[in-house]
Amino acid sequence: MKTLIKNATLVDGTGTDRHRADVLLDGPVIAAVVEAGTLDAGSLTTAGTGADRVIDATGLVLSPGFIDMHAHSDLQLLLNRDHYAKLSQGVTTELLGQDGLSYAPVDDATLAGVREKIAGWNDNPAHFDWNWRTVGEYLDRLDAEQEGGRIATNAAYLVPQGTVRAMVMGFAEGDPTPGQQQQMQDVIRTAMEEGAVGMSAGLTYTPGMYAQTEELAGLCRIVGEMEGFYAPHHRSYGKGALAAYAEMIGLSRETGCALHLSHATMNFAENKGRAGELLDLIDHALDQGVDITLDTYPYLPGATTLSAILPSWASSGGTEATLARLADPETRARIREAVEIYGSDGCHGVVAEWDTLEISGVQNPALAGYVGKTVRDIAAETKHEPFDVFAQILTEDRLGTGILQHVGHEENVQAIMKHRTHTGGSDGLLVGAKPHPRAWGTFPRYLGHYSRDLGLLSLEEMVHHLSGRAAARLKLHKRGLVREGYAADVVLFDPETIRDEATFENPRQAASGIQFVFVNGTAAIDGGNPTGARAGRALRRHSDGLTREGQQ
Repeated sequence: MKTLIKNATLVDGTGTDRHRADVLLDGPVIAAVVEAGTLDAGSLTTAGTGADRVIDATGLVLSPGFIDMHAHSDLQLLLNRDHYAKLSQGVTTELLGQDGLSYAPVDDATLAGVREKIAGWNDNPAHFDWNWRTVGEYLDRLDAEQEGGRIATNAAYLVPQGTVRAMVMGFAEGDPTPGQQQQMQDVIRTAMEEGAVGMSAGLTYTPGMYAQTEELAGLCRIVGEMEGFYAPHHRSYGKGALAAYAEMIGLSRETGCALHLSHATMNFAENKGRAGELLDLIDHALDQGVDITLDTYPYLPGATTLSAILPSWASSGGTEATLARLADPETRARIREAVEIYGSDGCHGVVAEWDTLEISGVQNPALAGYVGKTVRDIAAETKHEPFDVFAQILTEDRLGTGILQHVGHEENVQAIMKHRTHTGGSDGLLVGAKPHPRAWGTFPRYLGHYSRDLGLLSLEEMVHHLSGRAAARLKLHKRGLVREGYAADVVLFDPETIRDEATFENPRQAASGIQFVFVNGTAAIDGGNPTGARAGRALRRHSDGLTREGQQ
């Protein structure tokens, strides 16, 4: 399929000024980018490269497809293959394997534990075919032809440190023996060889949070040797946030491994107005030659699981062990003390504020009436103590509850968004009755609200953040820019009307203003409507996803 896009306003992903252009997509590749008015259907036919379709893009911006640098679509790409939430906002590539917990590499026992642990992120279907165990097999599954197509977006993968630790050491706390440390390093190396682009960590989630700095350094050295990067959800975004960021920067400096700071925020009351301190820390390291980038989402609340609020010791050993502790009166009292008096490490060292924890999704249908309410709301309705409500929901939902956590600050969001290393990541969870609207609205919100309406960054700068800069961090070969010979991942949108429509009350709402989305040259959104096409590819390390041996 050859598609000629005429008279577009080209914002090419480099950050340079826009200009009018004609662009020819030839199958999965951009074949021509020339001055507007240069190409037409007749001249193409004469040249023997006739277009099958011509789109007049007058008034529309043509940009690279957007790259979601923090996606939780690991399972949803396979379960709900239309993937409209991401395609409808112009996303053509996602980075999976986030926060140290995902589905590869695993053995049978680890897979069972991970499935339960992140059910609130991705669901946990009973009859799904989990026919992979290695990273290579998972990427092959993404590339497999199923139900008439592959996956809807391209996908790169981070090997998850917490999952690797669980496979080698189980879900309990403790330090690795030298042999276990070597085994984890070997697993990381193999995962990278099989196509992972880096390593993630979830250092407020078990079992990843049990890893000490020295343990992480050994893993980061392998990732650095393999020319990947480390993407941590670090130990605190609340009390001690700056120290947690400094630990990650120190790891990068010590090991030589590039660093990408996931959902780089400064949250909770103690960090209001302190983004500048974080950015000074990053800038100082950058000036010393440390390779750092970061991503953010353009909203104030975060999203996670309710079980994440527990102290790490209470989550040790997996679901059954955690539920047993909640059922034991003496241990339950210790958990309450940690959560309500001292501040749980799972809650970033901050005392739980029950009015900030809103239930967004449950696994147990009997709890559906709690969705959209805070723990404090439920406590008032049921005339129970908030902690008792918290423990009851965790128990009855087997730790599968999703939450929104209302702890952000607008001044911090805007300051970090303007940083010279910033990229966009939705951190969007696609499951639950009332998920965070960032799963549907992140990229149009950047372009509409923050660029056009607030003027925080120019359109050219913002598109660069969301495409070219992200592609550079991922080392994607010939992706992330609108250039001849690059992959035909492109978006056409109206710069005057693009905006997020997803709200906290109605989160599953497609954006306005996005007219066309092409993934590897195939129209996934056409005239504002989904086509059902699925032309995405697994983007392995050092591969463009188009010409890898054995993959067409």
